[in-house]
Amino acid sequence: MTASERALELAQAAAQAAADKKAQDIAIIDVADQLVITDAFLLASAPNERQVLAIVDAIEERLLELPEKAKPVRREGERGGRWVLLDYVDVVIHVQHTEEREFYALDRLWKDCPQIPFVDRDLVDAEAGPAE
Repeated sequence: MTASERALELAQAAAQAAADKKAQDIAIIDVADQLVITDAFLLASAPNERQVLAIVDAIEERLLELPEKAKPVRREGERGGRWVLLDYVDVVIHVQHTEEREFYALDRLWKDCPQIPFVDRDLVDAEAGPAE
């Protein structure tokens, strides 16, 4: 079983919101075959607490703008700003300080699961060049 269409929609929208706020090392992992509680993880990092919180805010705003608005059912870690978890049931989003990302190495923990491709829209636009 692979991640649902809803999980993919949420993960891609959240990943783009994170990229728009200059998140680093964005990864989407399909964990549907391994976990019953969610279909995908989104991992993103930032070099400081303030940026972690800005990324989290941008993700929440973007997912509320979707045609089928999405609100997290659970939110953890916001107070410290070093690792915030947003649980949208279909996708669980981890926005981590760079140091926490390296220490906990969720990427390595879930390395046997398939990666879901994400390409930052701004990078694609930059490669295409200016519109004429």
